[in-house]
Amino acid sequence: MIETKEDLLIELKKSEEWEKNQNKLWFWEKIGRIPFKLLDKVTPAFIHNKIGVILDELGQYIQSGGRYLSSVSSLKSYYPNKHVNTLEDIDLLSIEEMDVAVNRLANNRKRLATFQGASLGVGGVLTLSMDIPLLLGIQLKTLQDIAICYGYNPNNKKERMYIVKILQFVSSDIVGKQAIVKQLSLIDSTEEEKQRAVISELQGWREVVITYRDQVGWKKLFQMIPIAGLIFGAFINRSAVNDLAEAGMMFYRKRRIKERLKGH
Repeated sequence: MIETKEDLLIELKKSEEWEKNQNKLWFWEKIGRIPFKLLDKVTPAFIHNKIGVILDELGQYIQSGGRYLSSVSSLKSYYPNKHVNTLEDIDLLSIEEMDVAVNRLANNRKRLATFQGASLGVGGVLTLSMDIPLLLGIQLKTLQDIAICYGYNPNNKKERMYIVKILQFVSSDIVGKQAIVKQLSLIDSTEEEKQRAVISELQGWREVVITYRDQVGWKKLFQMIPIAGLIFGAFINRSAVNDLAEAGMMFYRKRRIKERLKGH
């Protein structure tokens, strides 16, 4: 059953309260670069080169989606008990039904990230070098699938920009978060100039990756210890996907709610 205007306003307030609660800066985030300064010194050159290739491949995501692009055809798996075959069919679902699908999706991705973190945590510093770009891949797929669950198509370049902005939001400090929330609110603006302003704020995928890498650096510090890294890797990767999935859900549900309010 589609919500009333009053229902939508209540749900919108929940998303806005969540945004306000994100404006907190942890002291530990300021020392995020330290582990990676150490990592650069001890990691063999061939691993650095491999990471560079992976990051360049991820850089194609904004332009074309590359191999990380999710397919809208997966809608049936997100809504197994609903007659949902196209993005237009999602218009007939309630926000609550969308939220249920996204929560199910997020739980599946958290399990995947946990397994990956544990597997790559066993080898300490060497496998840590590979863990970060692979984790980014999981997060990209998760955000795209969340977009699909709320009726947005990642085949659209604007949606890929929106997804990268959410990734930046999770990796940013207070000032950065405030700026990105404002930018995200303009993504559906009918004024082309405002949309271009949002896109111009993105300096490039590599910068996003570096910001993300530095932000999670201190959290990955203990994963550099062989064997013990299995436990830390599993926990940290699960937490990273959880935070990103939560942000993706909140931003996309807010966007969908605001679109529905325009129809009332």
